[in-house]
Amino acid sequence: MRLASYTANGKARFGVVTDHGVIDMNERLNGRYDSLKAVIAGGALDEVRRAAQGVRPDHDLKSIDFLPVIPNPGKILCVGINYKAHAAESGHAVAAKPNIFTKFTDTMIGHDGNMLRPKISEEFDFEGELALVIGKPGRYIKAENALSHVAGYTCFCETSVRDFIKASLVTGKNFPACSPLGPWMVTTDEIPDPSKLTLVTRLNGVEMQRSGTDMLIHSVPELIAYMSNFTPLAAGDIISTGTPEGIGAKRTPPVWMKNGDVLEVEISHIGTVRGHVVDEK
Repeated sequence: MRLASYTANGKARFGVVTDHGVIDMNERLNGRYDSLKAVIAGGALDEVRRAAQGVRPDHDLKSIDFLPVIPNPGKILCVGINYKAHAAESGHAVAAKPNIFTKFTDTMIGHDGNMLRPKISEEFDFEGELALVIGKPGRYIKAENALSHVAGYTCFCETSVRDFIKASLVTGKNFPACSPLGPWMVTTDEIPDPSKLTLVTRLNGVEMQRSGTDMLIHSVPELIAYMSNFTPLAAGDIISTGTPEGIGAKRTPPVWMKNGDVLEVEISHIGTVRGHVVDEK
C-alpha cells in the first residue's frame, strides 16, 4: 500500500495512492485521524487498507500538491558515511558505530516541490537516500525485532551545503526547504527486506549515484536498534539511512546543484521523488 500526504483544494489531506489517483482517507475514516502520522500512531493502517478496497480515486495525481510523506515528524534522524564506497570516496574508515545527526522539520518539502538553494553558498550538494517511517514506538529495541517497528519506506534527498558542513554538520544539513521526502510511503508488507532495494540519484536526467541497499555499513535493523538506545523512537519519526558514492563534492570538477536543475531519487519498489532547484530570494 502506498500512502501520501498532500493538499487538495487548499486543505491538507492524506490518502492511498493507486495507479489511477489518490483515495482520500480523511472522511472515509470519519475524521478520526487528521494526518498520516496520526493513522500510524493509532495503529490504523489495516483499517485504511480495508477502507480503500474497491474505491475509486478522489483525486488525479496531477491535481494535488504533495507534502512530505510525514509533514510533522517528531524526529528526523540521519546517518553520515553509511555506504562502503561512499566511505572510501570520502577518505573515511568504516565506522564501528553509526554517525548520527538530526535535521529540522522545516528542511523537508514534498515531491515535485522547490528545493531552495541558499543564496550564501554555491556548494549545494545532493544525497539520495532510503528513509523509513517508524510505526511502533520503542526504546532499547533489539536488532532482531527492529523491522517490526517500521511502518514503511520512502525516498529522501538529504542535501548538504558543503562549505557550511566544514564548520558544523548541523548548519550544513539544516537550511530550510531543501530536502524532498516522498512521494509516498510504501508499507512494509510490500518491502519485507529493505536490504534488497536499488537506489539511483539523477541530476537533470544524468545518473549520479547507484547502489544496492545491501551496501549499507550499518543495516536498517542495526540503525533502529542503535538510535533507540539514546532516544525513544515514536510513530512517525523519520530515519534516513545514508547516501552512496557519487556525491557532487567528490567529482572532478565538483558538481553543485544550481537554479533550474531537477534532482530525482528513485528507489526500486518505492518510486521516484523529484525536486526543482530554485535560488533563494
